[in-house]
Amino acid sequence: MQNWLRRLYFGVVALFIAAPLVVVLGVSVNQKQDLTFPPKGFSLAWYSQIFTDPEWRSALIASLLLALSSAAIAVSVALPLSWFLWRRKAPWARIFQLLGVAPFILPPVITALGFLTFWATTGFYGQPWTAAISHAIFFVTLPLVTLSLGFASIDNSLVEAASTMGADDRTVARTVVLPLILPYLVSGYAFAFVLSLNEYIIAYMTIGFTMETLPIKIFNALRYGYTPTMAAVSVFFVALAALVFGLIAKFGDIRKLLGAMGSEVR
Repeated sequence: MQNWLRRLYFGVVALFIAAPLVVVLGVSVNQKQDLTFPPKGFSLAWYSQIFTDPEWRSALIASLLLALSSAAIAVSVALPLSWFLWRRKAPWARIFQLLGVAPFILPPVITALGFLTFWATTGFYGQPWTAAISHAIFFVTLPLVTLSLGFASIDNSLVEAASTMGADDRTVARTVVLPLILPYLVSGYAFAFVLSLNEYIIAYMTIGFTMETLPIKIFNALRYGYTPTMAAVSVFFVALAALVFGLIAKFGDIRKLLGAMGSEVR
């Protein structure tokens, strides 16, 4: 009886979470250009419009470039920082970890206003690269957390054995440490990439209308009416995120990547 109630509870929760996506999916296949559910007719033309319409295609490319670059910057900052925290056990070293986590703790609108003020003061407001740096700073927490978990899972005896055999720090990092933390590095990059792809407030505050990402394009398009292309873009976002996280779950230990470390590394 208890198992039946548990399954019913999780089934209701799953249905509640999936209901909005079902509605958006239905709207995205409407044959006519309106946002109605249940859909009237069936058409995939709105999905093809993402890639064939010049404005939507340009927004898609801008979003992908922004997400790819900001995730790369975030990982390049998180990797040496997490390495430093792993090698240095001093209590004061944790201050750097707090600084890395702090941007993600603040509400996005507060962080976005901070970036807006900074870039406007320095005269770089509206430059595309400012959005990449801003996203990297905001999402650096994600690769920092996953890489910290990766370094914590390393068996120190492996590092000591390599050093005993005459390997210097650079060789140890390349041949022992990097292969062990690679899944955590990839997952941290993937998390930052997916969230950057969907982020709106910070991108809008830093580049305004000088470069339209897909989220900005959706909000701009709302001023001229509703179109199922917006729903198709939303489904595209969800499908891409599911694909990325599914690959992480398939080729990596998702429990460890999410922090469920085993007792052997505690």
